[in-house]
Amino acid sequence: MHRWTVVALTALLGSLLALPAAAQWKWRDPSGHIQYSDTPPPPGIAEKDILQRPGGSSNTVQRATPPVVLTPASAASAPPLPAPKVVDSELEAKRKKSEQELADKKKADDAKTAATRAENCNRAKAAMRSIESGMRLSRTNEKGEREFLDDKARAQEADRTREIMTSECK
Repeated sequence: MHRWTVVALTALLGSLLALPAAAQWKWRDPSGHIQYSDTPPPPGIAEKDILQRPGGSSNTVQRATPPVVLTPASAASAPPLPAPKVVDSELEAKRKKSEQELADKKKADDAKTAATRAENCNRAKAAMRSIESGMRLSRTNEKGEREFLDDKARAQEADRTREIMTSECK
């Protein structure tokens, strides 16, 4: 008895797994090749070339997509018909989640940029205090040697630091 139960359950499972394969479209394309798909054929395929529809009937089921009507360029100025609204809560939820993630990422990037600007502003203010203090300043040149700033170099450094403060301290 147990063996027959296993066989029956296996047959039932196999038939359930085969159901998606039965929901296939079959049509002949313009070049004469047979095409199989789980989506309806393109609008240019004639009704006589549709060989199989989902559900097994060949001519009783309506096409899922309406045919595309091509209009000449002069009629293109007419307002387009509104697209039918397809409400899919799962897609809407994914879209909202994606938008929220983008907003969160932008917010995090803005916060990071603001923190960097604040750090640059603080450094520029500290450098300006050093320049204006009158103490002797030095820097290292390309050769790795220390050179002291004269009055002209100090004025140039002060101008550069003011520009940095103007751009970073907002």
